[in-house]
Amino acid sequence: MDKELRNQIEATLNKIRPFVQRDGGDVKFVGFEDGIIYIEMAGACADCAFIDNTISDGIEIILMEEVPGVIGVKQAHEMPESARL
Repeated sequence: MDKELRNQIEATLNKIRPFVQRDGGDVKFVGFEDGIIYIEMAGACADCAFIDNTISDGIEIILMEEVPGVIGVKQAHEMPESARL
C-alpha cells in the first residue's frame, strides 16, 4: 500500500474517531487489500451488539466517500494475512 493511501485512510479515521470515542469505543486501522479496509474496534465498541451497524452505516460510508478505491470495510478478524500492515 502506498503512503498517500495510508495517510488518507488514517486522516479519515481520525475524523470519525471522536464520534466512536464519545460512546466509549475506538477504531484502529489494521490492514488494506483489494479495496477493503480492515479495522479493529476497541473499548465499548468491541462487544457492542450494534458493531455491524456502526461499521456499515457509518465508518464504511465515510471511508468510501473520502478515500478513492475503497469499496468496503471489514473487521480485522476477517482479514487475510496478506492485508496486514
